[in-house]
Amino acid sequence: MSTTGPHTVVFHALVLAGGRSSRLGGRPKAGLRRGGRTLLELTVDAVGAAAGVVVVGPEDLVVPEGVLRTREDPPYAGPAAGIAAGLGALAVLEPAEWTMTLACDMPGVSQAVPLLLEAARTGDGAAGYVSVPPGGHRQPLAALYRSDVLRRAFAGQDAADRSVFSFVRDLPLRDVTVPEDATADVDTWDDVHRHHLT
Repeated sequence: MSTTGPHTVVFHALVLAGGRSSRLGGRPKAGLRRGGRTLLELTVDAVGAAAGVVVVGPEDLVVPEGVLRTREDPPYAGPAAGIAAGLGALAVLEPAEWTMTLACDMPGVSQAVPLLLEAARTGDGAAGYVSVPPGGHRQPLAALYRSDVLRRAFAGQDAADRSVFSFVRDLPLRDVTVPEDATADVDTWDDVHRHHLT
């Protein structure tokens, strides 16, 4: 981030790209394409204003230049383990007040990012802001957390095969209404076709 004003939200982004994609026959979701761009590239593009970005995924995953990469331990241990690994990798960077968590399988997530940042910029001191589509449920993998709060929530705990909600559900979070398709994820081939991916 080249300049920061008094109301700038300084944040790191943690992108999760380490799932098995079992319902897609093992084809990595991160490599699915829309308009010549992979889902991973689109997700990283969505957080272009971040002070630092880490992608949590397999060693053979190609990540954009300037982006950190790490892997959850053990591999395929779930998104909470991915967040724990990502927080560890981000620790080498200059601290940022906020950390955004994004799954790489939400093609429309770029619509949620500015809404989360605006909520933090104008917010009420909450521990974080979580995307919620109309009539839907909180999506903790399209959310913006105070970095110190998120680190404390994960500190000293084994995150393998646990839900992200088990770490953040007791935090004083605020809901941010986002468009219906902002958090729609890609789990099946029907989803691939609906989102015009290849």
